[in-house]
Amino acid sequence: MHTFYEAVGFGAVKSARAAERLMRDTIMHFDRRNIYKNEDKLVRGEFTKYYAPDLGLTVTGEIDDTGSFHPEYTFPFFYGRTVSMKQVVDYEKHSADDSVGGICDDPRIGTSIIFYLTNLGEYMIGKNKGLIDEGKPVPIRFSALAKKGTIVLPVYKTALDEEEDMRAREEYLRLVSDAREGDEAAIEALTADDMNNYNILSKRVQKEDILSIVDTYFQPYGIECDIYNICGNVVSCEMVQNSFTSENVWKMQIEACDVLFDLCINETRLEGEPVRGSRFRGVIWLQGSVQFRRED
Repeated sequence: MHTFYEAVGFGAVKSARAAERLMRDTIMHFDRRNIYKNEDKLVRGEFTKYYAPDLGLTVTGEIDDTGSFHPEYTFPFFYGRTVSMKQVVDYEKHSADDSVGGICDDPRIGTSIIFYLTNLGEYMIGKNKGLIDEGKPVPIRFSALAKKGTIVLPVYKTALDEEEDMRAREEYLRLVSDAREGDEAAIEALTADDMNNYNILSKRVQKEDILSIVDTYFQPYGIECDIYNICGNVVSCEMVQNSFTSENVWKMQIEACDVLFDLCINETRLEGEPVRGSRFRGVIWLQGSVQFRRED
């Protein structure tokens, strides 16, 4: 069973028998189905069922010559409604199964972002029809599943602080853009800023808690490439109930490093109650759905 089942409200699904019942329910009462051929020209099926708004389970497997479906793997999903960014995406098939990961860059994060592609069926259908625009920016909706998390207080800022932060972010993005074009002055300025920030933080962290210094962060975590440690501002939140288990799930829109994305977590695994303006801190599995070009 997937380790993030509980995040979307399947905490009660612990045994293999319960997981099989959930999988059969998804296949028999699917809300969306995609049939496509993979790179080996094998016919594949993808069955998706929503067990609460925007979240649920997807079952993927092979369809044989008789039309019978043979499930191979499942994964819990949460579809984000927010377009997080528009960037060029590179796609890489995972070695363990037919699933695909996406890779993109965004200067606001400062590192390559790797995510689990949740709309694989749409990607494969588009790829087979030549509708995937390699090398062109596409809208990406990020979503995150968290096993556990904590609500923490926000950093107090005045209106003047907000304005100064905004100017600093704009200047940083300008320097990054210039540095990517080979501007040596921009590269030197970024290096000097990094050294200066390191010196300031080294002094402040001796007397202050790190969460009072750093507003938000988005960092790779562990050895799995699509797992991140984040702290982000809660923009909005609501609670929904999983129809299969009746477990409550928090859905939140999070802003971290100026990137908006949606996040869900089981109510029992969240310390504190989220409200607009608070912050969420935790380890997430980053998913993403890409908006592909459609046939004219």
